[in-house]
Amino acid sequence: MAKNLIKKYLPDTEKIKQHPSLTIFGTLLHDNNLWHFNRRSARGAFAVGLFVALIPMPFQMVLAAALAILFRVNLPLSAALVWLTNPLTMGPIFFICYQLGALILGHPAHHVESQVSLSWLLESLDTLGKPFLLGSLIIGSTLSALGYVLVDYFWCWSVKKAWQNRRQQRQDQTDPD
Repeated sequence: MAKNLIKKYLPDTEKIKQHPSLTIFGTLLHDNNLWHFNRRSARGAFAVGLFVALIPMPFQMVLAAALAILFRVNLPLSAALVWLTNPLTMGPIFFICYQLGALILGHPAHHVESQVSLSWLLESLDTLGKPFLLGSLIIGSTLSALGYVLVDYFWCWSVKKAWQNRRQQRQDQTDPD
């Protein structure tokens, strides 16, 4: 079942509760709904995690944890999904976000240097910032909604399949040979 597969790769609950960056949430981490893994918490966690993954900011996991607490969805899954944008994938994903934002705003796409420095970034914020943020919000919202719907669909499909398998096993046991 998909639930068992996902739970297998999630970190230990106690390990997450003791993480230094999450101590700011204090006793809010003791809400059992943040650690349960059911249909509601999983689809909400996918929505939160995928949205936050596309927000260009440091400490995305802290924001994902805060939103998981606010919406009372699975915190470990929300925090893990922000790693969709990691040092290997960040460049291509954020480039696509910028291209989409520039297309929607009707701005010509500017050449992005391969050697990005802090001074170049600060000088380019005016021209690159708005398209990049708009593209990030659009793609983040789209992925969030898509993740929510797909997790809900596959969860229902998985439960239906399990019930069908149980029914078939019971019929096989009761049918005389």
